Amino acid sequence: MRASDKAYAALRDDIIEWRLLPGTVLAEVEQSERLGISRTPLREALSRLTAEGLTTAGGRGVVVTDISLDDIDELFELRETLEGKAAALAAERGDPETFERLRRELLHAPELIGGQEPALHDYYELVGRLDAAIDAAISNAYLVQAMRSLRVHLVRVRRLAADDAARLTAAAAEHAAIAEAIAAGNPRLAEAATTLHLHRSLSHVKATHTPH
Repeated sequence: MRASDKAYAALRDDIIEWRLLPGTVLAEVEQSERLGISRTPLREALSRLTAEGLTTAGGRGVVVTDISLDDIDELFELRETLEGKAAALAAERGDPETFERLRRELLHAPELIGGQEPALHDYYELVGRLDAAIDAAISNAYLVQAMRSLRVHLVRVRRLAADDAARLTAAAAEHAAIAEAIAAGNPRLAEAATTLHLHRSLSHVKATHTPH
């Protein structure tokens, strides 16, 4: 892995996981020493993060961006547009058996939701497999790229809200409903199930959001 790729991955992970908080100045000397790389690949990594919107470059240098309630509203507006369309396309183009298997797994997801980190990791991995199956089914590289760019910010937003077992259990049922609609080949139902899930997720995130 190139030094710039390694630095980008490390910094991106630190920002998404809130180890580098909003407002943190990513000083070149300090970060290059911390990551064990020279300043040239570090600058390349910082440029990529700025292009993604995770950092901003200004008079103070490169700074980790904040996420406000307004930002969350805007992200979910875009998310509803992209993911609703993707779910509808997946229902038209996807393999029913793939989504039926995911539906069955998601129905058992509450067994993974109990506050223990390894089990929660398995739950999020399952949700990630649903996302990946939808990405593969829609056969639209531009839509997939747009959703992947958006998910970077959504993972960060998710960390704002505590891993609430009741909400995660409800979300698992909502994901199962999305998978069921796709497996049934029903685009309108798949889009509606996605919209319902996103509205409930947004309400939960905003209710538990603590400004940094």
